Formats: sequence, structure tokens, C-alpha cells
Amino acid sequence: MPQAQVNQFGAVDYVVFGSTLVVSAGIGIFSALTGGHQRTTSEFLMADRKMGPIPAALSLLASFISAITLLGTPKEIYVYGTEYLWMALSYFPAIAVAAHVYLPIFFRLQVTSAHEYLERRFNKAVRVAGSLTFSLQIILYLPIVLYAPSLALEQVTGLNKWIAVATVGVVCIFYTSIGGIKAVMWTDTFQIGVMFAGLLAVLIQGSLTLGGYENAWIASLGTNRVNFLDFDPDPRERHTFWTCIFGGFFTWLTVYACNQAQIQRALTVTDLRGAQIAYWVNAPGLASIIILSAMSGILIFAHYFDCDPMNNGDINELDQLLPLFVMDKFAKIPGLPGLFTACLFSGALSTISTGLNSLATVFTVDIFEQFCCKKIPDSKATIVSKVLSVTFGCIMIGMTYIASLLGGVLQAFIALFGMVGGPQLGLFSLGIFFPWANWKGAISGLISGLLLTFWIGVGAQVYKPILWTAPVSTAGCIAANATNLTLTDNFTDIMANLSTTPVTQLEYAPPLGGWYDISYLWYAGFAVLVVLVVGLTVSAVTGFTDPKTLDHHLISPIFDVMCCCCPLACRECLRCGLPHDPAQFHYFCVCKNVEKADTQDGVVTTEI
Repeated sequence: MPQAQVNQFGAVDYVVFGSTLVVSAGIGIFSALTGGHQRTTSEFLMADRKMGPIPAALSLLASFISAITLLGTPKEIYVYGTEYLWMALSYFPAIAVAAHVYLPIFFRLQVTSAHEYLERRFNKAVRVAGSLTFSLQIILYLPIVLYAPSLALEQVTGLNKWIAVATVGVVCIFYTSIGGIKAVMWTDTFQIGVMFAGLLAVLIQGSLTLGGYENAWIASLGTNRVNFLDFDPDPRERHTFWTCIFGGFFTWLTVYACNQAQIQRALTVTDLRGAQIAYWVNAPGLASIIILSAMSGILIFAHYFDCDPMNNGDINELDQLLPLFVMDKFAKIPGLPGLFTACLFSGALSTISTGLNSLATVFTVDIFEQFCCKKIPDSKATIVSKVLSVTFGCIMIGMTYIASLLGGVLQAFIALFGMVGGPQLGLFSLGIFFPWANWKGAISGLISGLLLTFWIGVGAQVYKPILWTAPVSTAGCIAANATNLTLTDNFTDIMANLSTTPVTQLEYAPPLGGWYDISYLWYAGFAVLVVLVVGLTVSAVTGFTDPKTLDHHLISPIFDVMCCCCPLACRECLRCGLPHDPAQFHYFCVCKNVEKADTQDGVVTTEI
């Protein structure tokens, strides 16, 4: 196979890519000039709570499906095989728990910032700690989202990464700061369509080039890339069925259960039922994106099965595989590279705009209004939110250099959400499920969770474990003017002569008994466990909170949701003495006769 060709954008490609930026900016302008003209915090931050479930669903989907996912997933399949695809199943239980256990709490309280819950449940110190933890997560995450596609495209197209960073960053800051969350959600809706179009175009054209996707699958089978059947329960194994399902469950629960960016979008919907529908639409959407991206990874291997682009010097980082594939194979198709680039940067735009808007919300509601100007007029608070959107956007652009130091973008993204999002999930779970926990336990648990997960995460970067990688070959890396082998030749003969890079087993002694080898997918679950154990222990030592002194709206009736068919007496015993209205949680129950209502002390209960 000849060396991959690095092609340049054509005029049509620039038009297609530029049109995406123009449409996104236009949606921002339209949102700024219609409705209430974004003059109130209710409209700018919450869209007056009048959004429908469909745009909310597509915005939720686009928010954390970024260029990191689109670049990292094909690389993951190319290098490590198909085990990662089990992650697609972890979305469904995560969405179910988030929609029916956590989300109703925020809807009943009608908060603007999810961290308002922490003040009502504990105190203001816990609220500020939660807000700062979330802000740290997003400030570290957004530069990765912007830098990753810019660097990848520079390496394979010659498009200067700093021009891409500046252009995309400025457009995103523009429509986010003038159009508010309404502009963000409608641009997300447009951009998720572009993402699907780009992925499908690459997948269809790549399959046609090979004479059918079946040939790509055969190539992967021949090199052990199809490796679904690993049921090893060891948490130190990077990807197994259990790690991807359960570790992925906790990782995605951090996103949908208590992350301000997602909670804020859900709360823009008119009612809880609509927000839950929006959540459920996400599950198949998330799974589809992961599956399409993974299929692209299999296609990439099939095209470069006998000449690994990394060893051949075509790319500098494996995250550049997908851009290389598009520019090498499809650059002669007018508009397709432009559509792919629009797809990639649509993922970046949707995630960045989500992050900037949620950061502005947190700092306006949780910090500025609480400590600077408690009685600030709403019109001035809106101006503060817009200024904060611009400020955080500039910080994001300035921090893109840090993103280049993080290695593989997909693992860096998921590890970050586990290291920071995991303690956040633990903090909210401590308040929502354990009415005995007090504020001292909450603060202690959060700090302990952050310290321990960062210790493991940073240690894993210093003491990198040896990982199995799927074999690659350079047997077909011949001169550029030589005959190009393809899978349409006799596949059996090609595979018989294919020499693969052997996996070298080095002597490896894991430090600290292998703690640093824990899979990055378990970071979130580990953090939740630490927060709960430390939080409840400290609460016990310093004096449990009396559940009867709490507002019952702050505690989730988890057993009413999970054990709705149990007798009323049993469920009341599990409520820790708190009255509840399970009907407000809109959960599905197979026992239809639980709908009969009684009134008890002014609170609606249900009985069988």
C-alpha cells in the first residue's frame, strides 16, 4: 500500500464547513432578536422553561458527544478491538436511573443551578464546593474538545490548528453569549444532524470502496479485533464486559444525574414527563453514535490492514486516524471532506457552547448572586451571564495548549469525568439517598473522593500499565507508485502473507498492588463509594441529621421507584419516616393498582 496522501481542502469543502459556522451563528442572532431578546436570566439561562422534549433531547445528545468521541472511538476500535462497544449498553440503565430517580428532585425544586439543591439539603458551603468542582471539570474539559479536532485536521489537511481554534472558538462564544441557552439548544439540534450526516457519509462511502462492509469485518476477525467475549471481573482489566457495563454506567450517570449542563437543559422543558422523554430519546441516540464511530474504526483498519499509518509515518497521533482516512480516501469527492470536518467541529461546537452556558449559569447563580450582589436587578444579572460566557470562552481558547499533554483524547475525557464527576455524583447521592448525612460528612466525602481519584488517575499516567493492542502490519507499505493492494484481491492470500507486529510482554510489577492499574472506567464508581463511605462515617461521628427535620422534597423515594409493587407498609418503613408523593416521580410500575391515592397529613401517598 502506498503512503497515505495528505490532500488539501477544495472550494466546495470550505463552503460546506463554513456554512455550518454561518448557520450556527445565524441561530444565535435569531434567538437574540426574537422572544424576549434575552433580557432576563429566566430566558437567557432557562429559555423561560418552555422548550419541547425533542430539541431538549437532541441538545442533551449533542452536549457530550463531542469531537473527542468522534475521533477517539475509531482509534479505540483500531488499537484495542471491539470490547469498547459494550459501553453502548451502559447508557440505558444510566438514563433510566437519572431520569426517574435524580431528575424529579430538581424538577420539584425548580432550581436554575443543580447546586442549589446542595444548599437546601446541607448548607451554602457545600453548594459552593459543588459549584467549584463542576467548574473545574468543565474548564479542564473544554480545551480538550476544541484542541483535539484542530490538531488532528492540521496534521492531515494542512489546515492551521490555531486558525481552526480561533475561528470555531469565536463563533461559539458569539452565539452562546448573545442567544443564551435557546440558541445553544437549537444549534445543538442542527449540529447533531450534521454529525450523523458526516458519520453516515464516511461509513457508506468507505464500505462501497471495499466492496461491502463485510470485507472490513472479515479483516477485523482475522486480527483478533472482534473481542467481545471477555468476562474477566478484575477491575484492573482496561475493558471487559463488566467494566464497560458497570463502570460505564457510573461514568454516564455522572453526566445525566447531576451534571449542571444536562440538568439545566432538562429543566428548560415544560414538565417532568417531557424531560424524561428527552432523556430516554438520548439512550438510542448515544448508542447509535458510538456504534457508527466504532464501525468507522473497523473500516479504517480494513483500508490500512497491511500498512499501519502510524508506523508508516502518515500520522503523529492515533487520534488522527479518522481525518487521515477521510482525506486520503475521499478527498476527490467534492464536499465530503468538508462535511466530515463540519461533523467533527459540530461535535466541538455543541459541547463547548453547552459548557460555556452552564459555567455562566453556575457563576451567576451560585457565586455572583450569592456573594457579590444578592439584590442585583435581573437585567444586570443577565448582562453578567453574557460577560461570563465571553470570559470563559477566552479562557478556554487560552488553555488549548494543556490539551496537547493528555494523550489519547477519548480515555482522557472519560477519565476526567470519572475523577471529577464521580465525587460530584457521590455528593448528590449522599444527600438524595441518605437523610442522616450532614454537611460535614458531605464536605469530607467530596474532598476525599477528589483526592483519591486524582491520586489514582495521576498515578496511572506516571506508572502506565502494559496494555494488549491488536496487531498491525507494515508488510504492504511500499513505494507510492507501486500497485495498491485492496480487500477485493484474494483475501485469503493477503492474510496468509500478512506479518503482524508481535506483542512484546515485558516484565511488569504494578506499584501499590495494582491500584494505578484500575480501569479508568471504574474511577467514577470508585469515587462514589469513597464519598458515601467517608460522608456517612463523618456524619456518624459528628452527629447524624434527624430525617424528620428535612424537607421531604430533598430525598428521593428510591424504594418507591424500585419496589413499587411492595405493600405500602413495607415502602413506608423504607422511607426513613419521611412522607413522599411517588406520583411526582413519574416512574413506570407494572403494578397498575398502585395508582389509588390517599391523603395523609396533606401529602399524597399511594397504596395497593
